[in-house]
Amino acid sequence: MKVTDFDYNLPEELIAQKPVKDRDFCRLMVVNRETGVIEHRHFYDILDYLNPGDCLLLNDSKVIPARLYGKKAETGASIEFLLIKRLDDDAACGGSSEDENKTDDAADTGELWETMVRPGRRLKPGDRVIFNEEEGRKLSAEILDYGEDGTRKVRFTYDGIFMERLEEIGFMPLPPYIERQSTDEDKEDYQTVYANIDGSVAAPPAGLHFTDELLKKAEEKGIKLAYLTLHVGIGTFRPVKSEMVEDHHMHFEEYSISEETAKIVNDTILSGGRIISVGTTSTRTAESAAELDDSSGKYLLKEGSGSTDIFIYPGYEFKIVNSLITNFHLPKSTLIMLISALYDREKILAAYEEAVKEKYRFFSYGDAMLIL
Repeated sequence: MKVTDFDYNLPEELIAQKPVKDRDFCRLMVVNRETGVIEHRHFYDILDYLNPGDCLLLNDSKVIPARLYGKKAETGASIEFLLIKRLDDDAACGGSSEDENKTDDAADTGELWETMVRPGRRLKPGDRVIFNEEEGRKLSAEILDYGEDGTRKVRFTYDGIFMERLEEIGFMPLPPYIERQSTDEDKEDYQTVYANIDGSVAAPPAGLHFTDELLKKAEEKGIKLAYLTLHVGIGTFRPVKSEMVEDHHMHFEEYSISEETAKIVNDTILSGGRIISVGTTSTRTAESAAELDDSSGKYLLKEGSGSTDIFIYPGYEFKIVNSLITNFHLPKSTLIMLISALYDREKILAAYEEAVKEKYRFFSYGDAMLIL
């Protein structure tokens, strides 16, 4: 199966640069797999398609203001950081406790992260980058080692609480197809209303359309809400470079599923309700944690924490997820491959062609699709 099989033509003007004013006023394409019918609605209509006893599965990971701008201490050159994931000491220093690049002062303090850097050629182990020094609340980073795919392993030192420093000087890590600098408004807009646990460097965009009021109405209708956590990592920013789909490898991402969430999902499955996944991140997490239950003969959701590099593309048989709420995805991306696995590649591409014709808004700040 070729990556080019998942290509489509998208006019640049349909790439959403900002969200709609009211989250649930975006447009909603409803695709019925059984009948093949496509409807054009608004997101606030979505409860018309959900039944009492169904379960919405949502990713409550919170996007951190992971983009930082600083100066190289030795030269004053401008440097851009994008935080990818938090590390432990062994991961940051290649398993050695005697890394020659550690300073004595930083040996047992600070935050260890894998970070994308730009321009990368200017940063090597031992270099330091200074952030907001003039504000009197220190935040600086020392390059410890090289990571995968051109990243750097770094140790941050700071005054006070690390996340507070990020909130003060960090910018939301908007995707590269949003061609503008992030603003204070993005700190709210690029975050789901139910975001709870810090750790993502990109939003799970399907969840951006929900409001507190809409979620409340869902519960009042008898629809269950279940929250899991998958921290969206570097894979979000990486294109598929292989020619063949089967040759692509996903990056690992950390996830967590509580006992409560597993019970809600499993009770729904055993009672005949549907699991409607909100976004591809919730889908990948649930499918990674699926476990066959001998007594019922059904796949159920296993509680616990772990990491997943699951890659879902046509031919995959879904075990937990019945339906999907999602945004419109990039051509030739792993995300359009996932939704093509849930339905049918040619029919998904036909739906995308109709979305272009109807001038839907695409990608993270764009409109939504419900695949029933």
